[in-house]
Amino acid sequence: MIAHRIVSTVPFSGQKPGTSGLRKKVTVFQQPHYLENFIQAIFDSLEDSARQTLVVGGDGRFFNRPAVQVILKMAAANGFERCLVGQGGILSTPAASCVIRKYHAFGGLVLSASHNPGGPQEDFGIKYNIGNGGPAPEKVTDAIYTRTGVIDSYRILAAPDVDIDSLGQRILGDMTVEVIDSVRDYVTLMQNLFDFNRIRDFFRSGFRMRFDAMHAVTGPYARAILEEMLGAPVGTVMNAIPLEDFGGHHPDPNLVHACDLVQTLHGPDAPDFGAASDGDGDRNMILGRMSFVTPSDSLAVIAANAHLIPGYAEGLAGVARSMPTSSAVDRVALKKGIRVHETPTGWKFFGNLLDSGAVTLCGEESFGTGSNHVREKDGVWAVLMWLNILAVRRKSVAEILRIHWRGYGRNYYSRHDYEGIDSAAADAMMTHLRATVPGLADRRLGSFTVACGDDFCYTDPVDGSVSSRQGVRVLFTDGSRIVFRLSGTGTEGATLRVYVEKYEPDHTRHDQNTQETLAELVQLANTLAEIRERTGRTQPSVVT
Repeated sequence: MIAHRIVSTVPFSGQKPGTSGLRKKVTVFQQPHYLENFIQAIFDSLEDSARQTLVVGGDGRFFNRPAVQVILKMAAANGFERCLVGQGGILSTPAASCVIRKYHAFGGLVLSASHNPGGPQEDFGIKYNIGNGGPAPEKVTDAIYTRTGVIDSYRILAAPDVDIDSLGQRILGDMTVEVIDSVRDYVTLMQNLFDFNRIRDFFRSGFRMRFDAMHAVTGPYARAILEEMLGAPVGTVMNAIPLEDFGGHHPDPNLVHACDLVQTLHGPDAPDFGAASDGDGDRNMILGRMSFVTPSDSLAVIAANAHLIPGYAEGLAGVARSMPTSSAVDRVALKKGIRVHETPTGWKFFGNLLDSGAVTLCGEESFGTGSNHVREKDGVWAVLMWLNILAVRRKSVAEILRIHWRGYGRNYYSRHDYEGIDSAAADAMMTHLRATVPGLADRRLGSFTVACGDDFCYTDPVDGSVSSRQGVRVLFTDGSRIVFRLSGTGTEGATLRVYVEKYEPDHTRHDQNTQETLAELVQLANTLAEIRERTGRTQPSVVT
């Protein structure tokens, strides 16, 4: 078999691939040579990849399997020595990170559009993870982007498709393809971190939970761990079978898109605990009976209780959170005498901190939490953290939250998403905010006094790299905040995210309604950004 070099007839064009890689509609990736051009641009941008090992897998969404076949043939033609492929082309994003790290792979290609919908007319995505198991840093993604602007050919092996459904090794040109169990290595890692015996006993005592896999990639992982290893009753995992279109649903674990799970936890025979994960398995939502744990509170509770978990019994080196995430975890870090790092949104910004040993736990408000066990956020891991904490403390989710707030105070927090707004209008809004917010210092806005306003800029303490224009902040003297940021995770239009936060130290006032408590800040945010005037929207698409 000969590696052929084929001249592209459709030049690559697309967004700059960042933390989330390249995300487009399936129909865009299906254009002749489009996928191949992007993969070749990645391979051309890598140094010393010859004779190395590449990990390949994705969340099983539509176009996952044909994309895997193209990648394998191109990897063989580009000189890789071995490819580790998840069985059926399946690997959750945290599992891919686990495999890269365990087998000391050169890197990996993760096929996913995360929490975005799947199907023939929906979304697909590809991102490159480096040898530490984490998303490629900007110097790599910049090189890939530069290469996409000039690429005119790619290398691919002329060969039949590879059997990716049977475990074992096969030969593709000069490269070995090894189809691995998608779940095994990840499960072994979880066993090394958590007290499975204690959690198993907890289920035996009558504890009940529901886990919504949302017909996405975590179904096999959750079944293997929760039902087969920990003894949860069969059926604990709902929507457990991964489907190419996620059953026609939006695989985003929030109060809107996981509404069936939410209703179950508010029903007459509600289980004690509920959780969900997203399309590629890196996000999580945590619920108790009649209660919802915000991602910011979840990170804080995990940090406060991590010493109860075998894998973290020696304590935390430090914690990190993305800038829009509430400062609840900061208060835990202060009491524990450890440092907290505030980074831009994007998991890659945690990579240097984790690799340097500066932090052990990290999280972001967009339902992502993780630790130094891999270099991605990890939905199933977060659920196991909560299960282990519950098994040790033997209190309900609501009780654990109330006890936490009594000790640390409560950060009332909410995110308002305006999805699919006109990109030009969104950019103009951010330009307006950048021009006006810095001048608000010392001004009185309603019952709040502005301490300062800025456009967040981050200097990496490890490598000194600078990331600017990461979100406009309005910081108030009482610790309250408003943050405006455009998200890059969608494929149509722009998503404006507005974050509002108010700190309440008085434990007698911790049971107030969140949206009522934040109502004045929400109105201030709408006025400052001129959201209605600039977008025509009177209500957000999603409130969490």
